[in-house]
Formats: sequence, structure tokens, C-alpha cells
Amino acid sequence: MNTYILTVSCKSTRGIVAAITGFLAGKGCNIVDSSQFDDLDTGMFFMRLTFTSEEGASIQDITAGFAPIKKTFEMVSQFHNGDAKMKVLLMVSRFGHCLNDLLYRWKIGALPIDIVGVVSNHFDYQKVVVNHDIPFHHVNVTKANKPDAEARLMDIVNASGAELIVLARYMQVLSDDICKKMSGRVINIHHSFLPSFKGANPYKQAFERGVKLIGATAHYVTADLDEGPIIEQDVARITHAQSAADYVSIGRDVESQVLARAIHAHIHHRVFMNGNKTIVFPASPGSYVSERMG
Repeated sequence: MNTYILTVSCKSTRGIVAAITGFLAGKGCNIVDSSQFDDLDTGMFFMRLTFTSEEGASIQDITAGFAPIKKTFEMVSQFHNGDAKMKVLLMVSRFGHCLNDLLYRWKIGALPIDIVGVVSNHFDYQKVVVNHDIPFHHVNVTKANKPDAEARLMDIVNASGAELIVLARYMQVLSDDICKKMSGRVINIHHSFLPSFKGANPYKQAFERGVKLIGATAHYVTADLDEGPIIEQDVARITHAQSAADYVSIGRDVESQVLARAIHAHIHHRVFMNGNKTIVFPASPGSYVSERMG
């Protein structure tokens, strides 16, 4: 049996669910998992369905048959192959905890993606990447060559067929042009001290202020630096007995876990844009286990 995912967003009105489920039943499909949400403030409706085609209908056939319903309700909708792995391009600078975590999850199958390459403005992790049989691209970035560097980055994206870019602690700001071209397809991770502790050594700054919670935020990248729609967040509680080095270690664990969960939600089409916010439907039971570091 073929497994598919349907994502839908449109203005909320009566009959949407009935139309969708009736159509799928008529196509000989069986719904495995379903999530929906009505935003009463914006009047928008969001839905995600996982279903199987017991009669072997192709995604093209189902998409074509769904067109009249899509038109009637003025939907933004898409059918996805549930077994397809999304092509992901990772970007990193000199902090490798998120990169190493993602490579490990990918290697053991906990993060079902197709890593099509790693881009870095340094050579620190070239050997690690190459040892995983993943293409490594060094793209040096300076103020003088930034337009050329970003043009090369887009060449890599296009050549690799990357559907998602993940900034795994990539410490260069992407231009507004790339943010617009890749809207909704670039995920960034950063500590949640912003905007309080900017610049170098944010964990040291937090330690000196006696912060009791360390957090991380994964979000879509927009032209507004570190202010894109939030996908995932988490925190870890700390005490006065822990050192500045402990803050860094705990913070890196939180960043790695939050980034992995955000990617997991995106590649399974569980994230919907809702203005400046996101709707993130929960994972199906058994599809994802989040391991918290003790």
C-alpha cells in the first residue's frame, strides 16, 4: 500500500472535513492519522492527514481528483509521498554540536532525511562530513565577497535539489534575497537568551546574571534576524551550583534536541505557517521519541 500525507489550509467553513474524508473514501483510501485546527482569531483552518491507498492509486491521480474540492474551498493543499525522504542541506561554522547530533540521528535512522551536502565557511568539520560520505562545500564569506558566496550557495542548493536548508549553528547572516527565495525552507537554531544577551559568550553573560533557565529556539529564517516564525522551543533548569562551562554544555544539549525536533516536524509536513506564527501538529504515537539528557 502507498502511504500519503495531505496538508490543507484555507478559510474555515462548514463541510471541509466531510469533503476531504468523503473524497478519500471514494478513492479507496484509509485514513491512518488526522489532525486539524481552527484558528478563531484569523478564521483559518489547518489540517494534516496520513492515509493509505489500498487500491494503489498514484499521487498524481489523487491530486488531480482532489482539484475540484481544492478550488471550491480555495485551499492551499498538497499531497506528499509519506515514504519519500526530504533532501536537506546542512550549514555549519565552528560550533559542531548540532551538526554531530544531526549526523548521528541520520545515521541510526532516527531522522529520516537525505543529507545532500554540508556547507561551511570553515574547514573544521570537513573530515567529519567526508567520513560520512556526504559532500562538503567550503564557501568562504567576507563582507567583500558575500554576494558571490551566496550565489555559490544557491548553485549548491539547486544542483543538490535541496528542499530544506538547516543552519546548524551557521554564524553568517543570510541576505534578504535568500530569505525570500527560500521562505519557509530555512530553519535556524539559537539560544533563547536573545535579545537580552547579544554578541560573544552569551552563556557567560547569562552565568554572570544568575539566569535559572537555559533555552533554545528553532525557527524559520526571515529577513528579521532571529525573529522568524517559531517551530520548536525547550528549556533546562539550572542552579547557582553550576558553572559557566555547565551553562554552555547544557545549552548545547538543548539546542541540539530542539533543532532535531524542528526538522522532524518540518520533514513530516506537520508545520503550517499562520501569519507570524506556526501551527505544529504533534507527531503520531511511536513516530518520534525525544530523548532528554539527564
